[in-house]
Amino acid sequence: MTKTKQRNIRYMTLPDLEQYFEDLGEKKFRAKQVYEWIWQKKAMSFADMTNLSKELRQKLGEEFTLPALTIDATQYSADGTVKNRFKTWDGHLVEGVLIPTESRNTACVSSQIGCSLSCKFCATGYIDRKRNLDFDEIYDEVVLINQQCEKTYGKKLSNIVFMGMGEPLLNYKNVLKAIERITSPDGLAMSPRRITVSTAGVAKQIKQLGDDKVKFKLALSLHAANDAKRHEIMPINDSNNIQSLIEALNYFYKETKSEITFEYILFKNFNDSLKDADELIKVYRQVPADLINIIEYNPIDFARFEKPDEEKVEAFISYLGKHRVNARLRRSRGKDIDAACGQLANKDNH
Repeated sequence: MTKTKQRNIRYMTLPDLEQYFEDLGEKKFRAKQVYEWIWQKKAMSFADMTNLSKELRQKLGEEFTLPALTIDATQYSADGTVKNRFKTWDGHLVEGVLIPTESRNTACVSSQIGCSLSCKFCATGYIDRKRNLDFDEIYDEVVLINQQCEKTYGKKLSNIVFMGMGEPLLNYKNVLKAIERITSPDGLAMSPRRITVSTAGVAKQIKQLGDDKVKFKLALSLHAANDAKRHEIMPINDSNNIQSLIEALNYFYKETKSEITFEYILFKNFNDSLKDADELIKVYRQVPADLINIIEYNPIDFARFEKPDEEKVEAFISYLGKHRVNARLRRSRGKDIDAACGQLANKDNH
């Protein structure tokens, strides 16, 4: 059989596999064995499937591919953060991060190779989007980071955030399918409540999440609370202005009752004044948001932004607190290995 005819076996549902084995004249239960190898036992090749005969494994290898992600390079930060550079079957590189804290172990995963949104403060935004990651590649990121977490910290992952490279809602089907496999009892069986999808704000797709009644949490990268400023740093604001996002988030909440958070990076002398805080409070009041994550800015080589002084950050946060806004400062992790928020760019620095 020629290479081009081979199908990715992970695109096969359980009924597809049952049909395949029946056509081969094999027992139906083989399908379940293979399905378990793929999704629960996380086989990375047909050779791993040890309870199948050698002939059967060979046959599967001739007819199907199992294009698993591999780890290309790993870096360890002084604070315990681990950054991975993954390689796809077709040679692309993409990054994912393990962030351990006292109470949780979080995988920060990517959804695209590069990104098409060009946010001015994010390193990934300066790389063109090469392609979307397939659902099984996203699944592999979680599997590999989970194995790393068990090996390094003796614990399983507790949380997943889609905050790596790419805009998850512009790879909608694959992200939802990956989450279905991650949360399914015959997959990784993680609770959807422990998964957060972060978006730069695609109003139409946020509404679609509502229609699809998703169970995971949603985070909106706001970063500026008026259209003029947001447009300056996030070109996506042209087609998805703040008002349209407020409407979309309200619709999402009405349909799902899932938690919403705002992400807001503080930039020195750009969005860190008390007037900016007032505008942020106004937006916050119009959405049933649970929390605003105030994020430390991590400078990157080619962006003109700087982080504000500590006093300015404290003043901003305490002002929000005074106005009964649930805000929390998120200290960045993994800065020394370019693994922090906004720094993922496949740098060759290992």
